[in-house]
Amino acid sequence: MRYGAHFGDSGMIQSILSDRLRKTTASAWIINWSLLFATICASICSFPSVMAQGTSLKITSTLASASQLSGTALPTTEPELSSTSYVADDGTLQMPLAGAVQVSGLSPAEASQRLADALKAGKFLVNPQVSIILSQFRSQQVSVLGDVRSPARFPVEARTTVFDLLALAGGITESGADVIYLLRPDKAGHVSRYPIDLKGLTDSGRPIPTITLRGGDTVFVPRAEQFYISGEVAAPNMYRIEPGMTVLQAMSRGGGVTPRGSENRVEIRRRLPDNRYVTVTPQLTDPVLPNDVIRVKERIF
Repeated sequence: MRYGAHFGDSGMIQSILSDRLRKTTASAWIINWSLLFATICASICSFPSVMAQGTSLKITSTLASASQLSGTALPTTEPELSSTSYVADDGTLQMPLAGAVQVSGLSPAEASQRLADALKAGKFLVNPQVSIILSQFRSQQVSVLGDVRSPARFPVEARTTVFDLLALAGGITESGADVIYLLRPDKAGHVSRYPIDLKGLTDSGRPIPTITLRGGDTVFVPRAEQFYISGEVAAPNMYRIEPGMTVLQAMSRGGGVTPRGSENRVEIRRRLPDNRYVTVTPQLTDPVLPNDVIRVKERIF
């Protein structure tokens, strides 16, 4: 009888221990699945050096401190969870309980730390470890049009500037304007136009534009304002108007007056705002206006 009673007691103890072990294991797996759900529902992506929209990443998370929350000793092997996710169009990662986590512009290491901080702030984990590895790169496309040497669509990385894009397009042609435009659509499809003054590159008094490109942007380089010069000049042609250009400077741009020509016999055919044309006799110091047609006449004797 005592042996039978002892056996019964042992069975009861084993049953209690088994029940506690199941509860402990269930508690650990609840935490594991909570982290797995948070990781799978994440939406992250990255360029090779910084985070941006559209790139596939493999995310690995380690449950480092679940035992501190469950109050029960867990196995020494920390479970490792992984998933592949993407960044949202606005550069954010939607984390359950943590909300939107901004990762655009961060390096993979910085984004990993920010995700870990977000999981920790959710009070589900004490010391989560998150690793991000680039698995597939999806380039962002922007367009450059107008007076550039190679207008086309180009893949760009995060933090690519307008100057970088112009370099990819071979630079602006001689007829290109100094003020170009960035066309940027919003989520509703409306396009905003932002002027960019390139004169800041050579004029220390002007600010240098530092606009960073986004996928879907278009850079348009319009043709510069021009004038025409004909008659007794060495190189009659069409030329761009430089800031503050005078009639005398325009004749110099055209190669100068020939021996048969006269600086005192110059006329300009000019278009008025109402699209009428008039012919004026300018002074050499008068400014040249867009689309002016300058004619240098022959000497009388």
